[in-house]
Amino acid sequence: RFFFHTQWFHLLILFINSIIPLLELQTSAEADTFFCFVELISGFKNNYCKHLDNSRVGIRSILSKLSQLLKKHDEELWRHMEVITKVYPQYYAFRWITLLLTMEFSFNVCIHIWDAMLGDPEGPPDTLLRICCAMLILVRKRLLVGDFTANIQLLQHYPQTNIDHLLHIANRLRGTMPS
Repeated sequence: RFFFHTQWFHLLILFINSIIPLLELQTSAEADTFFCFVELISGFKNNYCKHLDNSRVGIRSILSKLSQLLKKHDEELWRHMEVITKVYPQYYAFRWITLLLTMEFSFNVCIHIWDAMLGDPEGPPDTLLRICCAMLILVRKRLLVGDFTANIQLLQHYPQTNIDHLLHIANRLRGTMPS
């Protein structure tokens, strides 16, 4: 797990470092890259600590919050996913959350998502959970007709989507995070 996350951190820094020159901030690119990295990752640090996995701040708690958020906004979809087909968030959302959606979307889309997370007053962790819930809601029809295998395949190979619409749906979920 350490190697996987270390590799991902390098990827994240590479992404951030590649946009700094585009913003014409080359005089302080290294400092700006470090600032953006720290700002983005600071809210997620507990997701990468194995000894916190089962605590109230660890990744299992975060996945449970996603489940609760989905249940609150779409109980039918939640029931189909977790009761009928037994597709639990750890099967798809673990990757979504720990890799900040970098495997689901293109570089440009990730930058757009990260910008939304950094600019949200509720903070990056809550914003990411709302985006993940919105991702489920956007493919709701396909999930409701799918079985375990079809739903896992769909969520592990998330289809292309209009990112502005996704963020709009996520924004409508604002202020409803489970505690």
